[in-house]
Amino acid sequence: MGDPAPREPHLSAAEKAARLCHSAAFRIADAPAAESLARNLARLTADHPFLAVGDAHDVGDLGDAAPRLWAEDVSGAADGPLARRRRTAELHRPLAPGRAPLRAVLLRYAGGAADLVVVAHRARIGRALLGPVARSILTGAEVTAPPGGPHADLDELAGAVRDLRGETRAWREESGAGHGVRRFRVPVAPDVSPAELHAVLVAAAGLVLARYARTDRALVGTALSTAPDGAARAETLTLVPTDAKGETTIGRYLSGVRDRLAAGVPWEPSGDPALPDVLSAPAGVLVARRDEDAYVPHLAPLYPLTLTVDLLPDGRVVGECHHRLDRFGRDTAARFVGHTLHVAGRLLTASPSSPLDQVELLDDAEKRRVARLGRPRHAVDAPAVCVHEALAARAAAHPDRIAVEDDGGSLTYRELDARAGRLAAGLRRRGVTAGSRVGVRLDPSPDLIATMLGVLKAGAAYVPLHPSYPAERIAAILRDSDAALLVAAENKAGDEAGHEAGDTAGDEARAVPVLTVETLLAEGGGTPADPVSGTPGDPVRVTPDDPAYVIYTSGSTGRPKGVMVPHRNVAALIAATERDFGLSPEDVWSFFHSPAFDFSVWEIWGCLLTGGRLVVVPYLVARSPASFHELLRRTGVTVLNQTPSALTHLIDHDHTRPEPLAVRLVILGGEALDPRVLLRWFDRHPEDECRVVNMYGITETTVHVTAQTVTRWDALTGSRSVGPPIPGWHVYVMDEEGRLLPPGVPGEIWVGGAGVADGYLNLPAVTAERFAADPFTAGRMYRSGDRGRLLPDGRLEHLGRLDDQVKLRGYRIEPEEIRAALLAVPAVTAAAVVLRRGPDPDSARLDAYVVAGDAASGQEVRRRVARVLPDYMVPASVTVVAALPLTANGKLDVDRLAELSTAAPAPAAPVAPAALVNGDVEEAVRAAWTAVLRTPVGPDDNFFDLGGNSLTAIRLLTVMAEHGLAELPPREIYLNPTVRGLAAVLRRQARPA
Repeated sequence: MGDPAPREPHLSAAEKAARLCHSAAFRIADAPAAESLARNLARLTADHPFLAVGDAHDVGDLGDAAPRLWAEDVSGAADGPLARRRRTAELHRPLAPGRAPLRAVLLRYAGGAADLVVVAHRARIGRALLGPVARSILTGAEVTAPPGGPHADLDELAGAVRDLRGETRAWREESGAGHGVRRFRVPVAPDVSPAELHAVLVAAAGLVLARYARTDRALVGTALSTAPDGAARAETLTLVPTDAKGETTIGRYLSGVRDRLAAGVPWEPSGDPALPDVLSAPAGVLVARRDEDAYVPHLAPLYPLTLTVDLLPDGRVVGECHHRLDRFGRDTAARFVGHTLHVAGRLLTASPSSPLDQVELLDDAEKRRVARLGRPRHAVDAPAVCVHEALAARAAAHPDRIAVEDDGGSLTYRELDARAGRLAAGLRRRGVTAGSRVGVRLDPSPDLIATMLGVLKAGAAYVPLHPSYPAERIAAILRDSDAALLVAAENKAGDEAGHEAGDTAGDEARAVPVLTVETLLAEGGGTPADPVSGTPGDPVRVTPDDPAYVIYTSGSTGRPKGVMVPHRNVAALIAATERDFGLSPEDVWSFFHSPAFDFSVWEIWGCLLTGGRLVVVPYLVARSPASFHELLRRTGVTVLNQTPSALTHLIDHDHTRPEPLAVRLVILGGEALDPRVLLRWFDRHPEDECRVVNMYGITETTVHVTAQTVTRWDALTGSRSVGPPIPGWHVYVMDEEGRLLPPGVPGEIWVGGAGVADGYLNLPAVTAERFAADPFTAGRMYRSGDRGRLLPDGRLEHLGRLDDQVKLRGYRIEPEEIRAALLAVPAVTAAAVVLRRGPDPDSARLDAYVVAGDAASGQEVRRRVARVLPDYMVPASVTVVAALPLTANGKLDVDRLAELSTAAPAPAAPVAPAALVNGDVEEAVRAAWTAVLRTPVGPDDNFFDLGGNSLTAIRLLTVMAEHGLAELPPREIYLNPTVRGLAAVLRRQARPA
């Protein structure tokens, strides 16, 4: 991550010269003749090549003039105010660009005393040479050239530079050109020596930088200025190891920093390529004695953040923070100063035996401020109500409004509530009671909505299952959830999964009953106008704290995890967004996503609990941008919910259609958004006509957490903000130890508030690991595993994942679950799964690599895991390798894995239309498939077995048209997923009627 090299700010030649110049003043009791000093300087220049112009180590801003001596008589004594002003002025006057690398000025005072002020370019005369050069000018003594050869620590420093460059970019706040200055006072005891203060400040700055960058080491530039007698410490680049694991005590840490400083690496930009660029160090700490004012390490701030601390004669310690605005804004600099001083105070006052990880960046007052920053600006009163009760209230308010519709018909709110009541009665007759769980495996339809609502009315929680899930996965979920029964479209499909669920070892094995909607309606009795008729037993008592649904997500142990979400969370989600989004009974929503994907919770209940009309999008229509666009236009959808990947294809089609859409609100979620893809959407749908909202959320926190209205400006700038939390939710950003991090610093996102789920079903240990007590409220919070940072205005930036979990086309996937399925294949002895990202969302894919015996093929292994995993988790390719390559540290070598894959062929050239007339349709189809899938394709290979998915199917149709083939609807790929079969369809279309 980050740039390959640190970005050099736009500085003038004079500014660059000032940064690379240092100076010193040398007191002389009896001023010698200026002519004598000038002769010594000329001899020194002639004898030593490191002072010669045109040297091999020339940094490009030195001219061809020879160094010369200037002499000036100053009125008054050497310790008078005029003498101090002149000495200070000369010490801080940089070399002019294009001039000699050294300037010497003799200031002569009344009484015979004098100061020799030497200003030198560090590329030629480093700190170790500055004193000897001055003595040579004064006395004519020989100067020994500095020893050559890099320091032993340089390799380690260079490695730190490479590691930290990108991390620095993650927390810095860029705000413009130039530089700013922030002044501060250091609260320190008067008996602390300059050397000890220096070490403590370096240690504090190193710890702060390491916490900011989420690393266990930091690179700090340091200088301690004392007297120019050769004993002053040279400036160093210090690699500060902070031991993030918390095994270090404060005393051991400080001792280590002192040792590093004592044996530091001198920084001289004089040509050794192994020496890292000092600009790579985010910060520098300089400590000077103002009363001596003898050595000035830099005539302008050298580091992006430079802390200069002065020890005044009256005992006060004051400082300045110089910060380059092209790297760090004023807020970032202020926070850095405050955290460094707070940490320095803790290091000075805490017991040396205290663990270092107990030293926090934030004091109690700042913790409270940051915690408030992650809370929404406005509160909302969320009603404590069950989902089915809220819908019943809507049905009573407008019973004849259409609630849900598809191509097969529609249900009004009265009919939906009544049908759900009959289904609830049927479920109760089949033994479903309060607290039960019921599996639901139905295609998107009004009956799916009625069934889920009926499960809630029966007092149970629904467990949604996608109809395409393989039988083994459905069986595993039914077993884990202890489902009372499964509602499926037909007994044959459901019986297989029901019987699979009973194939467990031991006496407790049982088959899960499988019932159809029609059976439950018949057993529920009554009529549509009598929703409770025939309900047996006592009235169902359900509270808002009872689970409404259990949605299963991918699990790192190879076992899906069931997330239990209560009714109150869903009610809170609707209450938090209803007013801001202007949701009303006039809205028409699309139901686009799988019921097993938590985005559907928002689509279904967000619509129905606000009185809107829900339009069911059939499976094949959802996979055809043209058909979906026509459905949106025909039904007048006003609220559109999409993953960014799906919206990209819709935008492509919408951009070419003259028909306008009625969409007024687009909700994006499920995966990270690159807002630049929205520019063409804004061309057709201006911001004042259609609001686009990017929402970050997690299944464990009830769908949504934050909301960011995306503007054209956000799209142009590529903003990564996902907005502030919605009312009732709040976020924290913490480090690995659970310590609150300041704004701008990346860490792990924790979510608290009304959306936190009840935990994972049957997984108490995992629940305890991921759900914890909220330190600032009486509630609970969820550890997301996502990386992000809070901005100073309270918005959240989402920066990806911290662990191996990935998001692919909106689905959350644990590669370890896929790996476990691969290892369950008898022939497989080792396996690895890698996410490959391409230039666009379509090309992202999961690739698997296995070590397999018995001459097993990759396609055979892929077919075996496809029986267990849902289609979005089945690897696009399975490559059989002799052994999994490892790095020197024994970790999987992902780069070498790619080299072991079968080389992908070049995209096939389009087949000329003339060739199609001659009967080469099959060859044209094969060429298009090869171009899209980038793998060898046979006439009977299955498109989806070769790694195709719903998104690549859409790309395939486009490429086929480019290859001169007729346009086909996406459903033909699902019905004819081979080259031979699709070519036959094209030939039939080409025949004259």
